[in-house]
Amino acid sequence: MRFKVHAFLALTLVSIVVALLTKVPFDKVVPTLLTGFGSTLAGVALLVGIGAMIGRLLEVSGGAKVLADTLINKFGEHRAPFALGVASLLFGFPIFFDAGLVVMLPIIFSVAKRFGGSTLKYAFPAAGAFAAMHALVPPHPGPVAASELLGANIGLLVIIGLIIAIPTWYFGGYLYGQYAGKKFDIKLPSSFLGEVETDPTHRPPSFGMVLTILLLPLMLIFLDTGLNTAKVLGWVSADNSVVNFLRMLGKTPVALLITVLFALMVFSRNHTRQHLEKICDGALGPICGIILVTGAGGMFGGVLRASGIGDALAGVLSDTGMPVILAAFVISTALRVAQGSATVALTTTAALVAPMVQATPGLSQFDLCFIVIAIAGGATVLSHVNDSGFWLVGRFLEMDEKTTLKTWTVMETLLGSIAFLLAAVGSILL
Repeated sequence: MRFKVHAFLALTLVSIVVALLTKVPFDKVVPTLLTGFGSTLAGVALLVGIGAMIGRLLEVSGGAKVLADTLINKFGEHRAPFALGVASLLFGFPIFFDAGLVVMLPIIFSVAKRFGGSTLKYAFPAAGAFAAMHALVPPHPGPVAASELLGANIGLLVIIGLIIAIPTWYFGGYLYGQYAGKKFDIKLPSSFLGEVETDPTHRPPSFGMVLTILLLPLMLIFLDTGLNTAKVLGWVSADNSVVNFLRMLGKTPVALLITVLFALMVFSRNHTRQHLEKICDGALGPICGIILVTGAGGMFGGVLRASGIGDALAGVLSDTGMPVILAAFVISTALRVAQGSATVALTTTAALVAPMVQATPGLSQFDLCFIVIAIAGGATVLSHVNDSGFWLVGRFLEMDEKTTLKTWTVMETLLGSIAFLLAAVGSILL
C-alpha cells in the first residue's frame, strides 16, 4: 500500500520473503507457493468464472433489473438494502459465500444503479448475510466439521446457528452496511458492468424465470449439503452410488455450470447464439485480475500455514487456563489472523479444544453448540490480506487495499465478535 505496488506482485514477493524468513527449505519454497496458489484457484476460479457468466446473462437480458424492481416494489425504496440482505440470508442457507455473492452481484449493482449512493450500502447487507450464514449455520462445511469434532448435535446447531446468525447479520452486516455506505462513497464497478450490445427486440425474462435461474444452483447445492448432513447423521450410506451422483450434481462448480447452460437455453429464445457467446466472453475478461489476486492471497495464507505460525500461536493459547468458550474464540482468532482461511481456523481450533471440552465436566449440548459458534466467530474476524475473501470482495467492488481494510475487515470483525458475544450470553443463560 505504501509503495503502490500491485497486489498480485506484492503478495507474491511477500510470500517468498516470509517462506525464507520462516526457514522453509529452499527446495520447498516454490512448491509451497504453487500449492497455496493452486488450491485457492481450484476453489475460486471455476466459481467466479461461471458465476460471472450467470451474472452477465442476467444483467444483459434485463433479468437483474426485473428482480431488483420486484424486490423494491415488495419492500419499498428505503428498504432496498434490507431486501437484498433478506434475500441473501435465504440464498445463503445452502450456498457458499463466494458462489452466492458472485450470483447476487448483478442484482446488487442493478439496485445500486437505480437508487444511487455508495455501492457499500447495498453490497454489505448481502455480503454480510452470506458471510454469517457460511460461518455459523450447517450444512456449511466449517460448522459441520467442528460439530463432528466436538460431538455437538448438528440439528440443534442449525437452530442455534440461525437464531444467532440473524441478529449478527442485522447489527454487523445490515446496520454497519448503512453506516459504511454513508462514510465511504464507493462507485459502481466499471469492469464488471461494462456495456454490452443488446438485441433491440428482446423481451426481459419474467420474475419467475429469473427466480428459477437463481434458485436452481441453490437447489442443486442443497443436494450436496443436505445429503452430506444426512450421511453424517447416518441416514444414508456413504457408499450409495445414487447419493454420490446427486452429491456430484450439487457440487458448486457443477451446479453453476448446469445453471449457466439452463440460462443460455432460456435466453436463446430472445438472443442469437453469437450474442450469447459474446456476453459470456465479455464476462470473463474483467474477472481475470480478481482471480489472480485472490489466488495470490491464498498463496500467502498457504505459506503462513506451512511456516507453522498458526499452530505455534494456538499451542501457546491453549494452555492459558481460560474458560473453554473464550479459549475457543481466542485460539480461532489467532489462527484466522495468522493464516487467513476461516475454514482452516475453524476446523483446527475444534481439534485443538476437543480435549479441553472432553475434560470439562457438565457441558450440555447447548454448551457444545455455543462453543462451535464461538469458534466460528473467531474464524470470521479480522479478514485481511492473507484471506482470499478479502481480495474477492475488494476487487469485485473495485476498492483499494486501505479502503477494504477500513470496510470489509471491520464488518467481518463485527460479525465474528457479535456472534461470539451472543454465544457467550447463551452459554451463561442456558
